[in-house]
Amino acid sequence: MEIPLSRRTAQIKPFLAMELMERAKVLQAQGREIIYLCLGEPDVPTPAAIVAATGKALAEQATSYTHSLGLLELREQICQHYRQTYGVDITPEQVMVSAGTSPLMLLLFSALLEEGDELIFSDPGYACYPSFVRFAGGVPVPVRTVAKNGFQPRADEVRALLSERSRGLLINSPSNPAGSILSSRDLAALAELPIPIISDEIYHGLTYSGEEQSILQHTQDAFVLGGFSKAYAMTGWRLGYLIAPLPVMRRLQILHQNFMICANHFVQRAGIVALRDCQAEVGGMRALYNQRRVKLIKELRRLGFGVHCEPQGAFYVLADARHIDGDSQRLALDILEQTGVAVTPGVDFGDGAEGFLRFSYTRPQEDLDLALERISLYLKRRGCLPN
Repeated sequence: MEIPLSRRTAQIKPFLAMELMERAKVLQAQGREIIYLCLGEPDVPTPAAIVAATGKALAEQATSYTHSLGLLELREQICQHYRQTYGVDITPEQVMVSAGTSPLMLLLFSALLEEGDELIFSDPGYACYPSFVRFAGGVPVPVRTVAKNGFQPRADEVRALLSERSRGLLINSPSNPAGSILSSRDLAALAELPIPIISDEIYHGLTYSGEEQSILQHTQDAFVLGGFSKAYAMTGWRLGYLIAPLPVMRRLQILHQNFMICANHFVQRAGIVALRDCQAEVGGMRALYNQRRVKLIKELRRLGFGVHCEPQGAFYVLADARHIDGDSQRLALDILEQTGVAVTPGVDFGDGAEGFLRFSYTRPQEDLDLALERISLYLKRRGCLPN
């Protein structure tokens, strides 16, 4: 019997970073030695205080449902973090905690978008943004960005795309895949646009140069997505939050009650300790990633890759490989098969990154060095290694 599936599911494209990783796992199972530079997965362990807090919470039976917005103490800690870091005053009633930012994006876009409404986002940008928009019934509208602007949108570029169906602009700073940040001036200009700003701030805490700012420093009528996965090395813990204008939070809360109920109780307890006690560990991670960043940029350029936009945050380098092959998916697969190094094809992040490769530096330095050695030999075989 043929089982019909919804049109919504047919619109969702494969997540190529995961496709590469899954192919790499197959090769690894066959005995190949694989170096994974394709995912934004911190290689440093979760800080010990967070792990200990989880054990304590479980021992105290913190396994029940919580308030659908999240534990009040955690939401208060998030408010304090934004006050101390950015000088922004928000209330716990504006914060909703969930199992990562992905479900929050799905709920938020479902709340903002009617069928056919448009949401503007950067190209290149995080691969899954268009999928969330389409699944919510919306139309993703890419704004093509350029390297000289850090692959970040400018207000005049966004304004040119506005229509009567525009319902928001999605920004990401520090960004994936380029690692660039939006300046205070750029954020202020974007905040003047006549549509809501949705700011994905998941990489906050991992900025190496320039000033890290929240959109909330420029407007209170914005939505902020944040979480613990990247800066606190808690990817598998699945803990994120949404900050929203108070008048719309009740509608979002009802959606969360229905579809998510709440985040894990004991993981929320761990989040309190992360924000309160682990800033020194975040600083240590940041310093470690920065060392890798500097060396990786230098080595990629030595191998002939174009790094037109040096990352200022996150843990990725977006490298121009069009002189090797303009088809980034074909090139990434060939590099994986020939060298055992898994990198992400740029086309995963939009047409604006086709011909580029994204390198994640969330691996130990010895792994990065070995990966570059293998890629150097690969380029030499192809006759693409600079003299």
